[in-house]
Amino acid sequence: MKHLITGLLAATVLASGVAQADITVGGKNFTEQQILASMTDQYLQAHGYDVDKRAGMGSAVLRRAQENGQIDLYWEYTGTSLITYNGITEKLSPEETYQKVKSLDAEKGLVWLDPSDANNTYALTMRADDASARGIESISDLAKTINDGEALTFASNAEFYAREDGLRPLQKAYGFEFGRPNIKRMDFGLTLPALRDEQVDVSIAYSTDGRIPAYGLVTLDDDKNFFPAYALTPVVRQETLEANPELAAQMNKLSALLNDDTMASLNASVDVDRQNIEDVAKDFLDQHDLL
Repeated sequence: MKHLITGLLAATVLASGVAQADITVGGKNFTEQQILASMTDQYLQAHGYDVDKRAGMGSAVLRRAQENGQIDLYWEYTGTSLITYNGITEKLSPEETYQKVKSLDAEKGLVWLDPSDANNTYALTMRADDASARGIESISDLAKTINDGEALTFASNAEFYAREDGLRPLQKAYGFEFGRPNIKRMDFGLTLPALRDEQVDVSIAYSTDGRIPAYGLVTLDDDKNFFPAYALTPVVRQETLEANPELAAQMNKLSALLNDDTMASLNASVDVDRQNIEDVAKDFLDQHDLL
């Protein structure tokens, strides 16, 4: 009878979904986040952790789950925490943004580890050969080219066209205008293909979109830091770090390997080359001797 009761209790625990893992790793529901969740899962398992991976979550749901202790660790963007979770709208530099969210989230028991060099924010992109021929490397260069009389067409989705920190304030900050006839509004997923196919000259994009390198495009330097910083950073519960004192150094080592080009290449492997997410994550870890 004792063995029967023990077995029933074990079955109840499993059925209730109580995690038996040392570390519960979360991830959002888009390619970059799914790659990072898989990478973190495989990396930590190789270092002896028992990992429970829960990828594919909505951003707000994932954040609440971490605050509530259901998720120990996931990769977040500094701008998302600053603006969406903490309601801060003042213009801050990338370093100020990081320090602000680090301080605010510490009050909630969340620790921001070392930020990577991957900054998944808005970006303006051009075909690399066209940008080179025109001598355009930055948004200031683009503004000068347009102000000198060249009419360049711009692909924008409806949101960026209308939002208060979107196209109009960008043009004001840099002192130029595409001109209404030169702005082509379309679904976000169509903007980069339109640029690749020479239907437009400039496009809005996310800076780590894997299609940028795959399509032979280049990101223009936001030399006035108009776009908010969205530095990709591992965020861990304080109590999780206290229980696993080596975790911070281990995650910081992984974070140091990530930048815009790396994430764009990884994203392209999945979104363009249709490779398996787990395989892409494993290959990256293998290349850096992390498994």
